[in-house]
Amino acid sequence: MSMSSAAAAAVNPSVPAAGDRSQRAQIVLVLLCIALVVTAAFGASSGASDASALAVLKDWLLPGTGADAVLSERDRIIIYDIRLPRVAMGIMVGAALAVSGAVMQGLFRNPLADPGIVGVSAGASLGAVSVIVLGTTVLAPVTALLGIYALPLAAFVGSLAVTLILYKVATRRGQTSIATMLLAGIALGAMATALTGLLIFVADDRQLRDLTFWSLGSLAGATWTKVFAAGSMVVVALATTPFFARGLNALALGEASAAHLGVPVQRLKHGAILVVSAATGASVAVSGGIAFVGIIVPHLLRLLIGPDNRYLLPCATLLGACLLLLADALSRTIVAPAELPIGIITAAAGGPFFLWILLRKRGVLDL
Repeated sequence: MSMSSAAAAAVNPSVPAAGDRSQRAQIVLVLLCIALVVTAAFGASSGASDASALAVLKDWLLPGTGADAVLSERDRIIIYDIRLPRVAMGIMVGAALAVSGAVMQGLFRNPLADPGIVGVSAGASLGAVSVIVLGTTVLAPVTALLGIYALPLAAFVGSLAVTLILYKVATRRGQTSIATMLLAGIALGAMATALTGLLIFVADDRQLRDLTFWSLGSLAGATWTKVFAAGSMVVVALATTPFFARGLNALALGEASAAHLGVPVQRLKHGAILVVSAATGASVAVSGGIAFVGIIVPHLLRLLIGPDNRYLLPCATLLGACLLLLADALSRTIVAPAELPIGIITAAAGGPFFLWILLRKRGVLDL
């Protein structure tokens, strides 16, 4: 089903679209829900502890102490204080990055938009690194006022600034140039990376060690405090995306056509930009640079269920969470007992995938 027929069907559901894949999309949605439960259980039960997912479930349902306890005190600490926060953060970050990519691709009406590629993640990194390096000096009053929310809010401001500039540069008369968007994103990402490098240069040894590992992307530092701090922004952002689905479908027909169909185009743009910035900023703040999730997941789903955002956005939420949990499990086992940063795994998989997309769209990108 083409993007235009998906948009028409979404705006007027009584009109059947040629090649309608909504039934397949509903089946995929159910299967992804099951897959998320399975991958979450796998992530919570795999590792140095012998505690299985079934043992954890029994401990929840039949809590006990001493000899009656299903889990030992050591296993409880590993499960509840290390693994479960890590699983929760993986779900949150994977869902946020995948949905951000899907929303950006719908907003810019091209398949190459992704927070990591067009500089949005670099802007979020700049905001987060500013708080990490300057949080005890120049930005001390801000961090004292905001507390645990200082890091995700700073990353949100950085990603919002880059997204707004990118949209202004790449869009003219309601039309977004793919080549301009990519080049502008590269330029904005380079400038944000340069400023981030300057901050890293003035960081002390402790901050430098933390930033080096953080910049590669990892869930190793997951805690319930970080999950709650960033999760509030991510949950609000994800909860609002279903309201954009019909508007994004109509926007595929062009801004003028979408306006004629009753879509508040400007309000849709502003809302989409805020959602992408909040989701990306909060994710980067707690997990560092994890690239290509936002471009891999929407493309895989479009090949499977089509471009209808009514199904694409919720499916992207689930598949993004599943893929990041699997990548995290791989990062913990591929070089065990050491841990490989997740950003390396996603980049290794996403780089060839992105090159394949470029080759498929070569006719569109030829200047």
